[in-house]
Amino acid sequence: MTVSLKKMFRVFGRIGILSFGGPAAQISLMQTELVDRHKWLTESQFLQALSFCMLLPGPEAMQLATYAGWKLRGVRGGLLAGLLFVLPGAVVIFALAFGYAYFGQMPVVQTVFAGIKAAVVVIVFQALYKLARRALRGGLALTLALGSFMAIFLFSVPFPAIIGMAAVIGLVSVRTGATDDPPVPVVTRAGTVRTVVIWGAIWAAPLLTLWALDATLLLQLGLFFSKLAVVTFGGAYAVLAYMTQEIVQSYGWLNTDQMIDALGLAETTPGPLILVTQFAGFMTGFSQGGPGLAMVAASVTLWVTFVPCFLWIFAAAPYVEALLARPRLKGAFDAISASVAGVILNLAVWFTLHVLFTDVGKGAIAPALRLDSFSVQNASLVLLAVFIYLGLRVPMVSGLAVMALLAWGIDLLV
Repeated sequence: MTVSLKKMFRVFGRIGILSFGGPAAQISLMQTELVDRHKWLTESQFLQALSFCMLLPGPEAMQLATYAGWKLRGVRGGLLAGLLFVLPGAVVIFALAFGYAYFGQMPVVQTVFAGIKAAVVVIVFQALYKLARRALRGGLALTLALGSFMAIFLFSVPFPAIIGMAAVIGLVSVRTGATDDPPVPVVTRAGTVRTVVIWGAIWAAPLLTLWALDATLLLQLGLFFSKLAVVTFGGAYAVLAYMTQEIVQSYGWLNTDQMIDALGLAETTPGPLILVTQFAGFMTGFSQGGPGLAMVAASVTLWVTFVPCFLWIFAAAPYVEALLARPRLKGAFDAISASVAGVILNLAVWFTLHVLFTDVGKGAIAPALRLDSFSVQNASLVLLAVFIYLGLRVPMVSGLAVMALLAWGIDLLV
């Protein structure tokens, strides 16, 4: 079946505009549109594509949209679908980032964000629970998750090292190779190399330009978020854990409160949650050079975050069936998923401590807390967020709005 680009534009544009609520809601929306309503993909094709995208670094929902577009109309279809999934949210993030940069320090805005931060704590724990249900099956998975949490929380072991070790453990833990001869992909080796070279050059072009211009900050941002695009298996929450560790502790570009605010804003926009990287790039540029540098920094961040996604899809898509037929490879990625659960637990605990305590220092092997900095008001907001999301089951975006209003109202009464 041949689908016109015009019709794809309408359908994927609708998906991009309506894709609120994180990866699970976005994947459900795509299944409704592409499988149930328009029947462009079969159920089996969709689930196979989802399994493939979950093996890749980066945002699985955006890559699923790109793969679906590629399946329908090749590279042009993949570009159209992927860009339409990202651009609506990116435009909204630009607007929100400008507002935050100019008005984020106003007392009323800080009060509203106290409610959003409380909601973010619950949202991250919900995401952790969903991942743990899927990934933590068996003693090895639980051990990897716990070990990853302790490594990053207690000893600040770099995220890439944790992922690499988990992959090796998962690879050697599977005792067999492929059970059957895997399907042979209909693609030439030269064609794959050409795809990798072209998209690798597109990815690297702005970085080489920044290097030639000696734009130190922008080049640092570009290189950091390029590395992020390669090592961040497990979705946006795993990305945020690594981002927080590096941006706050290593580079000092932003503080933890700003990172929590970034996630809260990204949760309210359509598109992939990984757009939180765009906000981080914008605020880094704004703090060091004003709005002009902020726009360039956010654009560089967007480029190096999403161009790699097109590279992974266009280079690997012809090999989907062959890749999924290899148990050792699947074992490696199952181990990575388990370790990512531990990394996200670190993120959840880290955010919770910074919401509940106004003074969180860096101890010898763990965060150092001052008990007299405990905030009763923030703790109350977290309990309200638990009730709203788990008790009343309010949708994510609506819950953020409710928590913002509650925080504002409580501040007026106190």
